[in-house]
This record gives sequence, C-alpha cells and structure tokens, in this order.
Amino acid sequence: MSNRSWFYASSGQQQGPYPEAQLRDLVTRGMVGADTLVWTEGMSGWQRAGDIPGLVPGGSAPPAFAQPGGPPQMAGSYSGGPLSIDFGILEFTWRSLVLVIGLILIIPAPWALVWYLKWIVPCVQVPGRPNLSFAGEAMTIVPWYFGALVLIVGAGLTGIDLLSNLMSLAQIVLYWLFLRWFVANLASNEQPLGLSFSGSFWVYLGWTILAVVSIITIIGWAWVYVAWMRWFSRNIQGTRREVVFIGTGLEFLWRAIVTAIASSFIIPIPWMYRWMWRWLASQTVLAERGTQVNA
Repeated sequence: MSNRSWFYASSGQQQGPYPEAQLRDLVTRGMVGADTLVWTEGMSGWQRAGDIPGLVPGGSAPPAFAQPGGPPQMAGSYSGGPLSIDFGILEFTWRSLVLVIGLILIIPAPWALVWYLKWIVPCVQVPGRPNLSFAGEAMTIVPWYFGALVLIVGAGLTGIDLLSNLMSLAQIVLYWLFLRWFVANLASNEQPLGLSFSGSFWVYLGWTILAVVSIITIIGWAWVYVAWMRWFSRNIQGTRREVVFIGTGLEFLWRAIVTAIASSFIIPIPWMYRWMWRWLASQTVLAERGTQVNA
C-alpha cells in the first residue's frame, strides 16, 4: 500500500489525497486516529483507520476492496460519531474525594475544581479532536465564586427575604458563568478550540425553574433534564459539526434510578458514576449542521 494515495474524513469533510507516508505522519501526530474514516483506491467504502492493518497501532481487520474509482460520498446522520469517556475507578475515587473535601472547605473550591477538570476532561474522547484538555485557571472564577459567597453569607446573617432571593439568583448566575467559562477553555493538542456557549442567562434560568418544578411529577424531571441537555448542546458554538444529545427521557430515567439504588450501598458509587457518564457521552454525537436527528 506504500504507493497509494489516501483520503480521510475530518469535521465531516473529505481531506486529501495524501501519500501514505504523509498519512502515517498524520497518524503519529494524532490528527488521524483509530476512529477516523479513511479511503484509498480499490476500497469498497470508507473504513476506520484502526481497521486497516498496519496503519494505526492495533489495527486488525483487512480493508474491503472493490473496483478502482473515486472516493465514495460520505453519508450518515452522525458523521462525526459519538463521544466516549473512560477512567480508572481507583483514580476517579481518590480524585473525587479530594474534590468533595475542597468544596466542603469552601476556600480551596475553585482550585480543587480546576484541578479536577484538568484530569477528567482528557478522559473524554471526541471524534477528530485528539488530546482534549482543559486550559482554564482558578483565578478566573475566583471573583465570581467569592462574590456569590459574600452574598450567601450576607443573606444568612441578615435573614432578609430579598437577600435570600438574590442568593438563589446568584447561584444560578454562577452556574451559567461556569458553563460559559468551561466551554471556552476546552482545548485540543494544547490549542484552544475556540468554542463558546451562546445560551442566554434568561433561558438558562427558565430551564432551572422548570427542572425544579418538574420534581413534583416524580418522573417527569428526566424528560426535562434531557431537553435541557439538548438545549445546552445546541448552544455550543465554534464547531463545524453540531453537538447533539440523542438520549431519551426514559433511558435517562431508568439509568438514574439504577444509579441511585446502587449508590445507596456506597461501595458501587464509582462504578455507577462511570457507567452513567459513559452512557451520557455515547448519547452526545457530532452531526452535520442541519441534519435531522431522531432521538
């Protein structure tokens, strides 16, 4: 195959042709991974690079060949594919305990949170985005965090209803600012992705109120949270492909119930959290913008 020219898919677009030596260089640099779709003359269709023997470490299945011709048109609703996440149980356990302790102690909370995010974000695998990382710094959120903390303490000391209401509003503002800050600081190969979160605060406030109210329905909250996640995904800007959450309320509900029941026994908590996070990641896909997604 050394004399062949190769095409590969990136952000839903066909790239190439590239000599095999150059393609292997892209593999080495992480721009072409095992899940990247590739094609060369004689193949019957696009295949994962990891399925081509010798192209990516760990490849095994032989490529399917057909008559020579140009690369076939790419098709499929989810051309980018789903996200995935994986991490070791032991590391997840001790890091999560440190995070909880940091949050309980209040003062070190911003630093504990950033430290945790810098670990967990690289555990997420995004199609076409190798070596995902988090570039945020604690000092960016310190003013928001301690400003909200002062308001909360003031409301508690005075007992004034107006301050109590402002305290609740400040917490929601803090969560919204956190989402914007988190998305803006995602990076790949140590380079900022240039993403942004465009969801307005007032819509976010509406979703928060709806989520609280939905609890009285006993099970309806699951559908509300799924719709909320779809709204959040749609408002991630700066990508060629659209981020889409395809999970359903029923799927979310029964998994949440199983997780809650198993977690009541304490010891299974890390395994249940990983199981739940893996499902959430698998239901988050990158699709061509304008594609109709049936969830």
